[in-house]
Amino acid sequence: MIYKIRVILDTEEDIFRDLEIDDSNTLEEFHNAVTQAFGFMGTEMASFYTCDREWNQDEEIALFDMSESGSNVRLMNETILNDVLTENNPKLIYVYDFLSMWTFFIELADIVEKEDGRIYPNVLFSFGELPDSPPEKSFESKPSIDFDDNFESYDDLDFDENWN
Repeated sequence: MIYKIRVILDTEEDIFRDLEIDDSNTLEEFHNAVTQAFGFMGTEMASFYTCDREWNQDEEIALFDMSESGSNVRLMNETILNDVLTENNPKLIYVYDFLSMWTFFIELADIVEKEDGRIYPNVLFSFGELPDSPPEKSFESKPSIDFDDNFESYDDLDFDENWN
């Protein structure tokens, strides 16, 4: 079967690509299709994340296992697209280049029969141009301490002054 997928850049402007890809492709092949569709070189680290229908991030599926002690990280080249993207779980989050944090929302739009003579993956539609730099991220976590310039005592910071 062929998945029709919308890949949306997390930005205020509408920037997205509609792709067709065989549901039996790996996530690494899908990663390559996404990077090419948006004009990236494809040389940076990237991960997909499973998520629920409200885009709450869950399990990471990484391009490479960067852990020092062989962890149980799921890898893109070992994960088939239809194992993580289905009608019941139609969404993924994709992050490309962890220094720049290009973030994309992936949504399964349709499942169709393969067409003879068509080459997959295929870009169906392209809307908007990728900006020169990634959109600014605003993280909503707030510090537990109100930092100001009036520190008279470090006792409230809970660290040992003689740590070395």
